[in-house]
Amino acid sequence: MRWYHAETDLDDFAIVSYRVPTGALARLLPEGVAPVEFAFSDGETAAMVSAVAFRDRDFHFRFCPPAAINCGQINYRAYVTAGGREGVWFFGTSLDHPLVAVPRRVWGMPWRRARIRISAEWDAAPARWRLSGDGAHCEAAELGAPPVSLDGFTGESHWMALLTHPTVGWYRRRDGRVGTYSIWHPPMRPRHLAATSAGFRLFEELGLTTPSSKPHSILAQERIHFDIHTPPRLLRR
Repeated sequence: MRWYHAETDLDDFAIVSYRVPTGALARLLPEGVAPVEFAFSDGETAAMVSAVAFRDRDFHFRFCPPAAINCGQINYRAYVTAGGREGVWFFGTSLDHPLVAVPRRVWGMPWRRARIRISAEWDAAPARWRLSGDGAHCEAAELGAPPVSLDGFTGESHWMALLTHPTVGWYRRRDGRVGTYSIWHPPMRPRHLAATSAGFRLFEELGLTTPSSKPHSILAQERIHFDIHTPPRLLRR
């Protein structure tokens, strides 16, 4: 961590993932960025995207005191490689707070403001998690036992690294160029949930999912700390 980096605690954190056609995702990516392909049990290969939703708490740059904010956020991302490195491509971020102007105007990031509501009941039996807003909705409950495996992955270390801990990301800036930044957080200890209903308008508008698409998996955690290595940089080809 450097003095100019940012950090935050994320509450009611969940990664809602979908299996999507590789070709459909590839058409949305810039040159030099390619989808990661996964081999599924039905014999097909496909790519994956996730909506990562949580409530920001006490976001701040290290040289400033914590900001008194508590708001919903959704990051829309795909799992990709760029320059031989695995990470995530960000389609966009929705934030329920005026601070959305900083990444949007200062760094040209594809962020927008939207009303987002996230709640969870972690001590319930089963635990429950809910999201609404920004054309998205999800209601999910914890599984009775963790699945033996996640389809498309070779084992726990594989999906933990790809889904829960990508440390570098890329995005298309408002000026058309590609930006990049990195993060760090401690390893997740995710709880496995299943959706009773879910839909994300942004993925549908991109042609990646349909209103009837079912999530591949939902990995959730009550709280996790994030370090954000600001400012973002231009991608060097």
